[in-house]
Amino acid sequence: MKNIIRKQISSLGIILLLLIWQIAGFLQLLPKYILPTPIEILQAFARDRVLLGQHSLHTLQTALLGLSLGVLIACLLALIMDRYSWVNDMLYPILVVIQTIPTIALAPTLVLWLGYGILPKIVLIILTTTFPIIVNILDGFRNCDADGLRLFQLMGAKPWQVLWHFKIPNALPYFYAGLRVSVSYAFIATVVSEWLGGFEGLGVYMIQSKKLFQYDTMFAIIIWVSLISLLAMKLVQISEKMVIKWKPTIK
Repeated sequence: MKNIIRKQISSLGIILLLLIWQIAGFLQLLPKYILPTPIEILQAFARDRVLLGQHSLHTLQTALLGLSLGVLIACLLALIMDRYSWVNDMLYPILVVIQTIPTIALAPTLVLWLGYGILPKIVLIILTTTFPIIVNILDGFRNCDADGLRLFQLMGAKPWQVLWHFKIPNALPYFYAGLRVSVSYAFIATVVSEWLGGFEGLGVYMIQSKKLFQYDTMFAIIIWVSLISLLAMKLVQISEKMVIKWKPTIK
């Protein structure tokens, strides 16, 4: 019952915000070049739906490819860093430093090095999505129950058996917690990389709309990217519930 009430309050808050926003635009308190009204943004969605669909497809392909490679690399690095402490000591500070560099600063450098194709976009997505997953998987490995780990050792389990049957199941909730963060990072990195070079994608379309002073379209793209990110995070949550049935998810 409390959850239903909270959802209703959240929905009411969003509706109230949109209503105030629309009234402010109707009374011309907010110039259109600063903030178009919700109705104008909806009209831009309807007017430009074909172009939005075309550019969205390109952005989705790039983001999902980069995210898939990022998840694979993150899982492999986490396994190696957990197995060999010297690798962890060597790589972890480097990963922290890379994570502190703003995406908008990394993107032009990668374009300069790798050109204007898809490669710099994929590299940027990998760099921004691996760290949350690595950190969470390592936390999952290190928070394993000590008694359970000792039991496996007393039973003569080999390292790979301990990993497969004990450490990985324990780390799965942590993995999904990192994946939820990385999914949003993937779309942000994709759009930012498209700002700086490329011929297709929502980032390119956003820059084109800005240059043509089509601010309603630009805000429609921003909202659309947010909706795609939220949908992707929801799919990760559904996947988590399907995979992890023996343990509550981390919130």
